[in-house]
Amino acid sequence: MKLVIAYIRPERLNAVKQALYERKIYNMSVTNSLGSGRQKGFTETYRGVVMEVNLLKKIRLEIGLNDDFLDAALAAIKQGAQTGAEGDGVIFVQDLEQAIRIRTEEEGPTAMG
Repeated sequence: MKLVIAYIRPERLNAVKQALYERKIYNMSVTNSLGSGRQKGFTETYRGVVMEVNLLKKIRLEIGLNDDFLDAALAAIKQGAQTGAEGDGVIFVQDLEQAIRIRTEEEGPTAMG
């Protein structure tokens, strides 16, 4: 089992969801987040005052899945999130030790499906 964590542009969320749905991957958590990376932010002028914005809005996607679906999930996220510009995001993959479905008390890979 794997846990995929992806940080993507907010405007690319629908494209990523559609790409995941096409691959029969429906389980996900979505969270708004702020962060900085290679983009390093930008400066803007507000009422004559120059402000530096270095924490940019991102979407954090968390997807727990069985190993069989990992390649499909990564391909879907890359397909939906990629614009070719700096700031498209990053994907992390972690091993997932245990999963338990609360309603049925199923454990392990069966809890993921």
